[in-house]
Amino acid sequence: MPARTPAPGGGAVGAIVASLAAGLTAMAARFAPDEWEPRAEVVGRAEELRVRVERLADADAEAYGAFMAERSPENVERIVAIPFELAEVAAEVAELAALVAGEGNSNVSGDAAAAGDLAAAAASIGARLVALNAAGDARVAQAKAHAERAAAAAHWAGRFDA
Repeated sequence: MPARTPAPGGGAVGAIVASLAAGLTAMAARFAPDEWEPRAEVVGRAEELRVRVERLADADAEAYGAFMAERSPENVERIVAIPFELAEVAAEVAELAALVAGEGNSNVSGDAAAAGDLAAAAASIGARLVALNAAGDARVAQAKAHAERAAAAAHWAGRFDA
């Protein structure tokens, strides 16, 4: 039986999900009509966010492992800051996905809507982890707002799914 380890946990998995959502958003945006003016900007931003959130997966796993070994203030800060960033980035991915679903190529609107759903789930995971690890911190409300933004964007994106 393999050893029990605390990582990768929910934050790392959430970051991987957000990365997949960003990649799916970029793919769907690439299929938008040539005359859709924001296409290049959306593809570029989605790819930037994909790379950024991929790094969070490893960072979260390392931070949580360090926290389980020593519950220092520095380690507590890391297990709050990383999921907060996850919630923030995932909300932006969800909004990009909604934009692509609504204005891009209708043949891939379902893919864009799926990206929105995945991003909303990742933002919710990030917000939950912030709330669990930082009760009373102002970032709890901010992370919750990011998750709500992501959920609203995903809901909106789903309207275009044929």
